[in-house]
Amino acid sequence: MNIAQKISSWRKYRETVNELGRMSDRELSDLGIGRADIRRVARTAVGF
Repeated sequence: MNIAQKISSWRKYRETVNELGRMSDRELSDLGIGRADIRRVARTAVGF
């Protein structure tokens, strides 16, 4: 993985964390995600 791909993956990770972080606990629950799981879900989403 080159540096451009790493930067792109990092940006996608941060965007995912931020987007999920803005959701209410109810919205996260509807998706089957706990607030404590946001970072894990984001890592999985971008392939970290």
